[in-house]
Amino acid sequence: MVPAGYPGLVHFTRPRDLVGAGLVGLVLGYLLLQLIYAQLPGLPLFAGVTLGVLALAEFVFAFQLRARIHEGRMVQPLTAARAVALAKASSLLGAIMLGVWLGVLGYLLPRSGDLIAAQDDTPSAVIGLLCAGLLIGAALWLEHCCRTPKDRRQDKRHPSGSDE
Repeated sequence: MVPAGYPGLVHFTRPRDLVGAGLVGLVLGYLLLQLIYAQLPGLPLFAGVTLGVLALAEFVFAFQLRARIHEGRMVQPLTAARAVALAKASSLLGAIMLGVWLGVLGYLLPRSGDLIAAQDDTPSAVIGLLCAGLLIGAALWLEHCCRTPKDRRQDKRHPSGSDE
């Protein structure tokens, strides 16, 4: 039996989940840099680009999946479930990494006037921050595209999916 207020076992990603994950990433990233920044080599300029590549792949997948659903073509249930799982995992990864890159920037920016290394690492952190944000957007878009037209009609009637 599913508890009241939980219409299913899997729910769409909530902003509070992403904010919480981002805050954890921010705190851990900042504290880790405070402890070991002096021992680290310089950050590669494109350290965060992998997240951008993942975002691009998810955007493409989302548009293909959305087209299939809106055209009424069959989408295998396992494919849809995997897409939702990918979207949820990616949005959480993006939120954590956005927090980490914000923590890195929070550490580097005040020191960029004093430390050449901090000044050199700042562009890497900005690129990582942007790519993490793109990944969150792509993942949420993929998750949205997995909704059937019936799901969208229910959302407009009542946020919980009921007619109450």
